[in-house]
Amino acid sequence: MIETRKERIKAYREYLKDSIRMETDFDTTDQNMGVAMPPIEKEPAENAQIVILPTPDVWSDSLGSMPIRVAMFSRKSRRKYSQETLSLEELSYLLWVTQGVRRKKENVTLRTVPSAGNRHAMETYLAVFNVEGLEEGIYRYLPSKHQLVLERQPDNLRQKTAAAALDQTFAGKSAVTFIWTAIPYRMEWRYVEASVKVIAMDAGHVCQNLYLACESIGAGTCAIAAYQQPLADQLLQVDGEDEFVVYMAPVGKQVK
Repeated sequence: MIETRKERIKAYREYLKDSIRMETDFDTTDQNMGVAMPPIEKEPAENAQIVILPTPDVWSDSLGSMPIRVAMFSRKSRRKYSQETLSLEELSYLLWVTQGVRRKKENVTLRTVPSAGNRHAMETYLAVFNVEGLEEGIYRYLPSKHQLVLERQPDNLRQKTAAAALDQTFAGKSAVTFIWTAIPYRMEWRYVEASVKVIAMDAGHVCQNLYLACESIGAGTCAIAAYQQPLADQLLQVDGEDEFVVYMAPVGKQVK
């Protein structure tokens, strides 16, 4: 049993290496075979409720004005939040700094976070509990339009979010909990077997931006990588195969 575990741990280490790139035939990727590029984001349902977010050009000058050095010094994982409401402008800011589009170029988007090959395999969902102007529910961010789409409004959302996070109750006591999924094919279209490592790297880029941005508005977050996969996927109603949860992060105002 011990030897089997050691062998398994050693095998999983290979996902952290770039050796697979040397073994991959990139001439036969879907991209090089002429298959159309997958969409940069999921389109909302035809009659979906859309929330137009305030854009960077109308944000107050003080929003996120904390110097980056100060934000980095104060950054830490915060699991306790006040009952203060998060404003829609603050949520707009957090969404933009984690997946926002700075400009569009042909069929790709140049965003506020790096992504391998500019593929951006992540989708941002929100379990909204206490955000000004928003009803409680599951929303999804549309980066290309800087909008939210209301996906569903399940009963007992706080409890279900905490349960999906392996009963880490703070996941349901935030103002909003970010839940990121991966759509692997967006990356696999170009990188095939070499996609796994870079998708994980992309998730890290996104969440670190969230940490620093939260500090800059007097909020806090705590990354969650331990969650109940079937419950998390069920919460968002994603299929768990072509799209599945990879990361979570509750956000709320800091306790003073």
